[in-house]
Amino acid sequence: MDPKEIIAKRVAKELKDGDFVNLGIGIPTLVSNYIPKGLRIIFQGENGILGIGEANKENPDYEITNAGNVPVKTLPYTSFFDTFLSFTMIRGGHIDVTVLGGIQVDEEGNLANWIIPQKMIAGIGGAMDLAVGSKKLIVAMEHTAKGEPKILKRCTYPLTASKKVNLIVTELAVIEVNKDGLLLKEIHPDTSVDDVINKTEAKLNISNDLKFMEL
Repeated sequence: MDPKEIIAKRVAKELKDGDFVNLGIGIPTLVSNYIPKGLRIIFQGENGILGIGEANKENPDYEITNAGNVPVKTLPYTSFFDTFLSFTMIRGGHIDVTVLGGIQVDEEGNLANWIIPQKMIAGIGGAMDLAVGSKKLIVAMEHTAKGEPKILKRCTYPLTASKKVNLIVTELAVIEVNKDGLLLKEIHPDTSVDDVINKTEAKLNISNDLKFMEL
């Protein structure tokens, strides 16, 4: 299975019936493809849409898109509003879970995901508000980039949010951020604890109840 699909499929298992969820661009957008049947997850876009349906590939309407400018279908309960109300919703703590991609995450739960120095980028967008305002922040990202660890002792890039990450999900592992640092809770069935440790710069505490990821 493609690493991105592994990550998205595992993140989907963290969502609960009735959750209001915001999905960042990149890997997080794939999460909606793996919602278990019977669960009603209400997806929110910071551009002013609540109740986002699946991608509309057949008859795309670019006046109805998610925050990543991808045309989406509407649902019976879909609603639209301005960005003022959207960010009031986010900053007011009404989003249960936000799933964001990551460039770097560290032992303190700091997240850097909006800029790589010396590279052009449009701006931070809504990531900072979402990371701070949501009740739970999950970072969905590949474990390494060009062979280099992305889970570090300290982030070296400009931060998106300080000490806000609750859970890190990669294609190799599920790692909880708590007061003692990073707790390795699950590993992919085709990897090992040593392999995960070798690909992680940060110190990992190993759960006494370590499990294989359910995929």
